[in-house]
Amino acid sequence: MEEARIQTPLGIAVIRGNQDGVSAISVEDGTLKQERIPETLQVPCAQLKAYFEGELTQFDFPMQPEGTPFQKRVWQALEAIPYGQTVSYQELTLRLGDPKAIRAVAAANGKNPLWIVVPCHRVIGSDGSMTGYAGGIHRKKWLLNHESPTPQHSLFG
Repeated sequence: MEEARIQTPLGIAVIRGNQDGVSAISVEDGTLKQERIPETLQVPCAQLKAYFEGELTQFDFPMQPEGTPFQKRVWQALEAIPYGQTVSYQELTLRLGDPKAIRAVAAANGKNPLWIVVPCHRVIGSDGSMTGYAGGIHRKKWLLNHESPTPQHSLFG
């Protein structure tokens, strides 16, 4: 397993994977002095940078996330949420065919190992609220604003 670290507007992205695909992408607070990108992770890193520069809306590098079959079903449903759009947890649960599984769907969403690439940030509360996000609500707001066709200017830094 190899690891790359790149600077993003939201902190340091840590990308883990090998020649078979990326297994994890996470974010850490801080600033890098020097990026480190192994050969096998060049494409995912380039695509993440293009996303943050507003030049990429869909990722197409190989992915190998580890999870239960249920978690993988939820993550596939997340990948189907179009760039610039959001769905509620309830709507996501209905798409998966079991309206009573909302807590399990929310838990699987929270276990998403592929930050940004599997867009769990596009899931919001039924009332439009910014519900929990493992990367922090400030990052979720930034990502949704970044993907919005009509970005909102924040009154609060």
